Amino acid sequence: MTDKTRGFFIGFIALIGGGFAAPLFGQDTFKDKTLTFIVGYSPGGTYDQYTRLLARHISKYLPGNPTRIVENMTGAGGIIAANHLYNRVKPDGLTVAAWASPLILQHIMGNDAIKFDGRKVGWIGIPGPYDTACHFNSQSGIKTMDDWINAKRPLKIASIGPGTSLSDVPKLLKAALNLPLEMVEGYKGGAEARMAVESGEADGLCASWQATKVSWRSQMETGKITVVLQATFKSHPDLKKIPLAINYAKTEEAKTLLRVADNVHVYQFPFSVAPGTPPDRLQILQQAFVRTFKDRELIAEADKSQLEVAPIDGPTTAKTFANLYELNPTLIARLKEILIPKR
Repeated sequence: MTDKTRGFFIGFIALIGGGFAAPLFGQDTFKDKTLTFIVGYSPGGTYDQYTRLLARHISKYLPGNPTRIVENMTGAGGIIAANHLYNRVKPDGLTVAAWASPLILQHIMGNDAIKFDGRKVGWIGIPGPYDTACHFNSQSGIKTMDDWINAKRPLKIASIGPGTSLSDVPKLLKAALNLPLEMVEGYKGGAEARMAVESGEADGLCASWQATKVSWRSQMETGKITVVLQATFKSHPDLKKIPLAINYAKTEEAKTLLRVADNVHVYQFPFSVAPGTPPDRLQILQQAFVRTFKDRELIAEADKSQLEVAPIDGPTTAKTFANLYELNPTLIARLKEILIPKR
Protein backbone atom coordinates (compact mmCIF):
# COMPACT_ATOMS: atom_id res chain seq x y z
CA MET A 1 0.00 0.00 0.00
CA THR A 2 1.40 3.45 -0.88
CA ASP A 3 1.90 6.18 1.71
CA LYS A 4 -0.79 8.18 -0.04
CA THR A 5 -3.28 5.32 0.23
CA ARG A 6 -2.33 4.64 3.83
CA GLY A 7 -2.83 8.33 4.59
CA PHE A 8 -6.28 8.15 3.06
CA PHE A 9 -7.27 5.23 5.25
CA ILE A 10 -6.06 6.99 8.39
CA GLY A 11 -7.77 10.21 7.42
CA PHE A 12 -11.00 8.42 6.63
CA ILE A 13 -11.35 7.17 10.18
CA ALA A 14 -10.68 10.65 11.56
CA LEU A 15 -13.68 12.24 9.86
CA ILE A 16 -15.61 14.69 11.99
CA GLY A 17 -18.55 16.93 11.30
CA GLY A 18 -18.18 20.69 10.94
CA GLY A 19 -20.41 23.54 11.94
CA PHE A 20 -21.77 26.35 9.77
CA ALA A 21 -22.95 29.84 10.33
CA ALA A 22 -26.54 30.74 9.50
CA PRO A 23 -27.22 31.09 5.74
CA LEU A 24 -26.84 34.53 4.21
CA PHE A 25 -28.99 33.88 1.16
CA GLY A 26 -32.42 35.14 0.22
CA GLN A 27 -35.29 34.11 2.43
CA ASP A 28 -37.44 33.06 -0.52
CA THR A 29 -35.02 30.57 -2.09
CA PHE A 30 -37.33 27.60 -1.51
CA LYS A 31 -40.64 29.45 -1.25
CA ASP A 32 -43.52 27.59 -2.94
CA LYS A 33 -41.08 24.85 -3.94
CA THR A 34 -41.16 21.09 -3.31
CA LEU A 35 -38.02 19.37 -2.08
CA THR A 36 -38.04 15.74 -3.22
CA PHE A 37 -35.96 13.08 -1.47
CA ILE A 38 -35.22 9.94 -3.48
CA VAL A 39 -34.13 6.86 -1.53
CA GLY A 40 -32.42 4.16 -3.56
CA TYR A 41 -33.66 1.38 -1.30
CA SER A 42 -36.92 0.00 0.05
CA PRO A 43 -38.92 1.55 2.92
CA GLY A 44 -37.98 0.56 6.45
CA GLY A 45 -34.20 0.41 6.05
CA THR A 46 -31.76 2.69 7.85
CA TYR A 47 -31.25 4.97 4.85
CA ASP A 48 -34.99 5.34 4.49
CA GLN A 49 -35.30 6.14 8.22
CA TYR A 50 -32.59 8.80 8.05
CA THR A 51 -34.21 10.34 4.97
CA ARG A 52 -37.68 10.58 6.47
CA LEU A 53 -36.22 12.00 9.67
CA LEU A 54 -34.38 14.66 7.66
CA ALA A 55 -37.45 15.45 5.56
CA ARG A 56 -39.59 16.01 8.67
CA HIS A 57 -37.25 18.58 10.20
CA ILE A 58 -35.19 20.32 7.49
CA SER A 59 -37.80 22.90 6.45
CA LYS A 60 -37.16 25.11 9.48
CA TYR A 61 -33.59 25.60 8.25
CA LEU A 62 -34.41 26.26 4.59
CA PRO A 63 -35.43 29.74 3.43
CA GLY A 64 -38.99 29.61 2.14
CA ASN A 65 -40.13 26.51 4.07
CA PRO A 66 -40.54 24.13 1.08
CA THR A 67 -42.89 21.16 0.93
CA ARG A 68 -41.00 17.88 1.36
CA ILE A 69 -41.79 14.48 -0.11
CA VAL A 70 -39.92 11.16 0.06
CA GLU A 71 -39.92 8.61 -2.76
CA ASN A 72 -38.30 5.17 -2.90
CA MET A 73 -36.58 4.32 -6.19
CA THR A 74 -35.33 0.78 -5.67
CA GLY A 75 -33.27 -1.45 -7.90
CA ALA A 76 -29.70 -2.54 -8.70
CA GLY A 77 -28.47 -1.88 -5.18
CA GLY A 78 -29.10 1.86 -5.44
CA ILE A 79 -27.54 2.28 -8.89
CA ILE A 80 -30.86 3.22 -10.48
CA ALA A 81 -31.34 6.10 -8.06
CA ALA A 82 -27.72 7.26 -8.37
CA ASN A 83 -27.79 7.18 -12.17
CA HIS A 84 -31.14 8.97 -12.15
CA LEU A 85 -29.79 11.80 -10.02
CA TYR A 86 -26.69 12.21 -12.13
CA ASN A 87 -28.22 12.02 -15.60
CA ARG A 88 -31.89 12.99 -15.38
CA VAL A 89 -32.46 15.33 -12.44
CA LYS A 90 -32.50 19.05 -13.05
CA PRO A 91 -29.58 20.70 -11.20
CA ASP A 92 -31.73 23.06 -9.18
CA GLY A 93 -31.18 21.60 -5.72
CA LEU A 94 -34.80 20.53 -5.40
CA THR A 95 -34.07 16.80 -5.61
CA VAL A 96 -31.89 15.13 -2.99
CA ALA A 97 -30.86 11.52 -3.51
CA ALA A 98 -29.81 8.94 -0.94
CA TRP A 99 -27.67 6.06 -2.20
CA ALA A 100 -24.80 4.12 -0.68
CA SER A 101 -21.34 5.64 -1.05
CA PRO A 102 -19.61 2.31 -1.95
CA LEU A 103 -21.16 2.76 -5.39
CA ILE A 104 -18.41 5.34 -5.91
CA LEU A 105 -15.88 2.54 -5.53
CA GLN A 106 -17.82 0.58 -8.15
CA HIS A 107 -17.32 3.52 -10.53
CA ILE A 108 -13.59 3.63 -9.77
CA MET A 109 -13.31 -0.11 -10.43
CA GLY A 110 -14.98 0.26 -13.81
CA ASN A 111 -18.44 -1.20 -13.25
CA ASP A 112 -20.12 -0.28 -16.54
CA ALA A 113 -23.54 -0.10 -14.86
CA ILE A 114 -22.39 3.05 -13.04
CA LYS A 115 -23.25 6.17 -15.04
CA PHE A 116 -22.01 8.84 -12.64
CA ASP A 117 -18.79 10.39 -11.33
CA GLY A 118 -18.52 10.77 -7.56
CA ARG A 119 -16.27 13.83 -7.95
CA LYS A 120 -18.97 15.82 -9.73
CA VAL A 121 -21.97 15.11 -7.48
CA GLY A 122 -22.99 17.84 -5.03
CA TRP A 123 -22.53 16.32 -1.58
CA ILE A 124 -24.80 17.59 1.19
CA GLY A 125 -23.59 15.47 4.10
CA ILE A 126 -23.78 12.22 6.06
CA PRO A 127 -26.15 11.81 9.05
CA GLY A 128 -24.32 9.17 11.07
CA PRO A 129 -21.98 6.18 11.22
CA TYR A 130 -22.38 2.68 9.81
CA ASP A 131 -20.67 -0.07 11.80
CA THR A 132 -20.99 -3.42 10.03
CA ALA A 133 -21.67 -6.50 12.16
CA CYS A 134 -22.44 -10.00 10.91
CA HIS A 135 -25.51 -11.75 12.32
CA PHE A 136 -26.89 -15.29 11.97
CA ASN A 137 -30.25 -16.86 12.68
CA SER A 138 -30.65 -19.76 15.09
CA GLN A 139 -31.40 -22.22 12.27
CA SER A 140 -27.90 -21.71 10.88
CA GLY A 141 -26.27 -23.13 13.99
CA ILE A 142 -23.74 -20.29 14.02
CA LYS A 143 -23.28 -18.86 17.51
CA THR A 144 -19.61 -17.85 17.45
CA MET A 145 -16.90 -16.91 14.98
CA ASP A 146 -15.36 -20.36 15.43
CA ASP A 147 -18.68 -21.88 14.33
CA TRP A 148 -18.55 -19.80 11.15
CA ILE A 149 -14.91 -20.59 10.36
CA ASN A 150 -15.51 -24.31 10.81
CA ALA A 151 -18.93 -24.48 9.12
CA LYS A 152 -19.46 -27.56 6.95
CA ARG A 153 -21.23 -25.58 4.24
CA PRO A 154 -21.16 -22.02 2.86
CA LEU A 155 -23.50 -19.81 4.88
CA LYS A 156 -26.05 -17.92 2.78
CA ILE A 157 -25.65 -14.16 3.35
CA ALA A 158 -28.61 -11.95 2.37
CA SER A 159 -27.62 -8.82 0.47
CA ILE A 160 -28.77 -6.11 -1.89
CA GLY A 161 -26.17 -5.92 -4.63
CA PRO A 162 -22.72 -4.61 -5.59
CA GLY A 163 -21.93 -1.19 -4.19
CA THR A 164 -23.74 -1.72 -0.90
CA SER A 165 -22.19 -2.76 2.40
CA LEU A 166 -24.60 -5.68 2.69
CA SER A 167 -22.89 -7.15 -0.39
CA ASP A 168 -19.38 -5.72 -0.51
CA VAL A 169 -18.34 -6.26 3.12
CA PRO A 170 -19.13 -10.02 3.17
CA LYS A 171 -17.24 -10.43 -0.12
CA LEU A 172 -14.22 -8.66 1.37
CA LEU A 173 -14.48 -10.78 4.52
CA LYS A 174 -14.58 -13.94 2.43
CA ALA A 175 -11.51 -12.91 0.42
CA ALA A 176 -9.56 -11.75 3.47
CA LEU A 177 -10.43 -14.54 5.91
CA ASN A 178 -11.45 -17.41 3.61
CA LEU A 179 -14.84 -17.61 5.30
CA PRO A 180 -17.39 -20.15 4.04
CA LEU A 181 -20.18 -17.97 2.71
CA GLU A 182 -22.42 -17.66 -0.33
CA MET A 183 -23.96 -14.35 -1.37
CA VAL A 184 -27.71 -14.17 -1.95
CA GLU A 185 -28.13 -10.84 -3.73
CA GLY A 186 -31.15 -9.04 -5.13
CA TYR A 187 -33.07 -7.83 -2.09
CA LYS A 188 -34.38 -4.28 -2.53
CA GLY A 189 -33.23 -3.00 0.84
CA GLY A 190 -32.00 -3.83 4.31
CA ALA A 191 -35.51 -4.48 5.61
CA GLU A 192 -36.15 -7.18 3.01
CA ALA A 193 -32.74 -8.75 3.64
CA ARG A 194 -33.49 -8.92 7.36
CA MET A 195 -36.82 -10.60 6.62
CA ALA A 196 -34.99 -13.23 4.55
CA VAL A 197 -32.79 -14.07 7.53
CA GLU A 198 -35.76 -14.17 9.89
CA SER A 199 -37.64 -16.58 7.61
CA GLY A 200 -34.65 -18.87 7.11
CA GLU A 201 -34.39 -18.05 3.41
CA ALA A 202 -30.86 -16.90 4.22
CA ASP A 203 -28.58 -17.79 7.13
CA GLY A 204 -27.16 -14.41 7.97
CA LEU A 205 -26.63 -10.76 7.24
CA CYS A 206 -23.68 -8.37 7.54
CA ALA A 207 -25.33 -5.02 8.13
CA SER A 208 -25.36 -1.80 10.11
CA TRP A 209 -25.34 -2.45 13.84
CA GLN A 210 -27.09 0.91 14.20
CA ALA A 211 -30.03 -0.60 12.29
CA THR A 212 -30.08 -4.18 13.53
CA LYS A 213 -29.83 -3.31 17.21
CA VAL A 214 -33.21 -1.62 16.81
CA SER A 215 -34.99 -3.86 14.31
CA TRP A 216 -33.70 -7.12 15.79
CA ARG A 217 -33.64 -6.20 19.47
CA SER A 218 -36.24 -8.79 20.53
CA GLN A 219 -34.81 -11.48 18.24
CA MET A 220 -31.36 -11.01 19.73
CA GLU A 221 -32.72 -11.04 23.27
CA THR A 222 -34.44 -14.38 22.63
CA GLY A 223 -31.51 -15.92 20.77
CA LYS A 224 -33.17 -16.07 17.39
CA ILE A 225 -30.45 -13.79 15.99
CA THR A 226 -26.82 -13.82 17.15
CA VAL A 227 -24.03 -11.32 16.39
CA VAL A 228 -20.71 -13.07 15.75
CA LEU A 229 -18.33 -10.58 14.09
CA GLN A 230 -17.56 -6.87 13.69
CA ALA A 231 -16.13 -5.78 10.33
CA THR A 232 -14.90 -2.46 11.71
CA PHE A 233 -11.40 -1.76 13.04
CA LYS A 234 -12.71 -0.27 16.27
CA SER A 235 -15.20 -2.09 18.46
CA HIS A 236 -18.60 -0.49 18.91
CA PRO A 237 -19.40 0.26 22.59
CA ASP A 238 -22.37 -2.13 22.39
CA LEU A 239 -20.25 -5.00 21.06
CA LYS A 240 -17.21 -5.20 23.30
CA LYS A 241 -17.45 -9.00 23.52
CA ILE A 242 -17.84 -9.52 19.76
CA PRO A 243 -14.53 -10.14 17.92
CA LEU A 244 -13.12 -7.86 15.22
CA ALA A 245 -12.40 -9.27 11.77
CA ILE A 246 -8.90 -7.77 11.76
CA ASN A 247 -7.94 -10.13 14.60
CA TYR A 248 -8.30 -13.05 12.18
CA ALA A 249 -6.23 -11.52 9.35
CA LYS A 250 -3.07 -13.53 8.66
CA THR A 251 -1.57 -11.60 5.73
CA GLU A 252 -0.95 -7.97 4.78
CA GLU A 253 -3.37 -8.33 1.87
CA ALA A 254 -6.06 -9.55 4.25
CA LYS A 255 -5.48 -6.55 6.51
CA THR A 256 -5.65 -4.19 3.54
CA LEU A 257 -8.95 -5.67 2.33
CA LEU A 258 -10.40 -5.34 5.83
CA ARG A 259 -9.30 -1.70 5.93
CA VAL A 260 -11.34 -1.18 2.79
CA ALA A 261 -14.29 -2.98 4.39
CA ASP A 262 -14.07 -0.58 7.32
CA ASN A 263 -13.01 2.73 5.79
CA VAL A 264 -14.94 2.78 2.53
CA HIS A 265 -18.15 1.55 4.13
CA VAL A 266 -18.27 3.17 7.57
CA TYR A 267 -19.67 6.48 6.22
CA GLN A 268 -22.13 4.97 3.84
CA PHE A 269 -25.23 7.19 4.06
CA PRO A 270 -24.48 10.37 2.06
CA PHE A 271 -27.11 12.73 0.64
CA SER A 272 -26.43 14.41 -2.68
CA VAL A 273 -27.77 16.67 -5.42
CA ALA A 274 -27.21 16.62 -9.17
CA PRO A 275 -23.92 17.83 -10.67
CA GLY A 276 -24.11 21.45 -11.76
CA THR A 277 -26.30 22.55 -8.86
CA PRO A 278 -25.51 26.27 -8.25
CA PRO A 279 -22.91 26.63 -5.46
CA ASP A 280 -25.10 28.97 -3.42
CA ARG A 281 -28.04 26.52 -3.51
CA LEU A 282 -25.71 23.64 -2.58
CA GLN A 283 -24.31 25.65 0.33
CA ILE A 284 -27.79 26.39 1.66
CA LEU A 285 -28.59 22.68 1.62
CA GLN A 286 -25.27 21.77 3.24
CA GLN A 287 -25.82 24.27 6.04
CA ALA A 288 -29.40 23.16 6.55
CA PHE A 289 -28.37 19.51 6.65
CA VAL A 290 -25.91 19.92 9.52
CA ARG A 291 -28.19 22.26 11.45
CA THR A 292 -31.09 19.84 11.03
CA PHE A 293 -29.14 16.88 12.39
CA LYS A 294 -28.15 19.00 15.39
CA ASP A 295 -31.75 20.07 15.98
CA ARG A 296 -33.01 19.18 19.46
CA GLU A 297 -36.35 17.88 18.22
CA LEU A 298 -34.70 15.70 15.58
CA ILE A 299 -32.20 14.34 18.10
CA ALA A 300 -35.01 13.54 20.53
CA GLU A 301 -36.89 11.69 17.79
CA ALA A 302 -33.72 9.87 16.72
CA ASP A 303 -32.98 8.86 20.31
CA LYS A 304 -36.49 7.51 20.70
CA SER A 305 -35.95 5.39 17.59
CA GLN A 306 -32.40 4.52 18.70
CA LEU A 307 -31.06 5.95 15.45
CA GLU A 308 -27.49 7.21 15.91
CA VAL A 309 -26.86 10.76 14.69
CA ALA A 310 -23.40 12.29 14.19
CA PRO A 311 -23.51 14.54 11.08
CA ILE A 312 -20.59 15.04 8.71
CA ASP A 313 -20.76 18.18 6.59
CA GLY A 314 -20.89 18.32 2.81
CA PRO A 315 -17.40 19.70 2.08
CA THR A 316 -15.82 16.99 4.26
CA THR A 317 -17.93 14.37 2.53
CA ALA A 318 -16.86 15.64 -0.90
CA LYS A 319 -13.18 15.58 0.05
CA THR A 320 -13.46 12.08 1.50
CA PHE A 321 -15.04 10.62 -1.62
CA ALA A 322 -12.61 12.44 -3.91
CA ASN A 323 -9.80 10.66 -2.04
CA LEU A 324 -11.22 7.33 -3.16
CA TYR A 325 -10.12 8.20 -6.68
CA GLU A 326 -6.51 8.28 -5.43
CA LEU A 327 -6.41 4.63 -4.33
CA ASN A 328 -3.47 2.55 -5.51
CA PRO A 329 -4.16 0.98 -8.95
CA THR A 330 -2.96 -2.42 -7.75
CA LEU A 331 -5.42 -2.31 -4.87
CA ILE A 332 -8.20 -1.22 -7.22
CA ALA A 333 -7.46 -4.18 -9.50
CA ARG A 334 -7.68 -6.59 -6.57
CA LEU A 335 -10.92 -5.02 -5.37
CA LYS A 336 -12.33 -5.35 -8.87
CA GLU A 337 -11.67 -9.10 -8.78
CA ILE A 338 -13.62 -9.38 -5.53
CA LEU A 339 -16.43 -6.86 -5.90
CA ILE A 340 -17.32 -6.44 -9.57
CA PRO A 341 -19.97 -8.98 -10.70
CA LYS A 342 -18.64 -11.61 -13.07
CA ARG A 343 -20.42 -11.72 -16.42
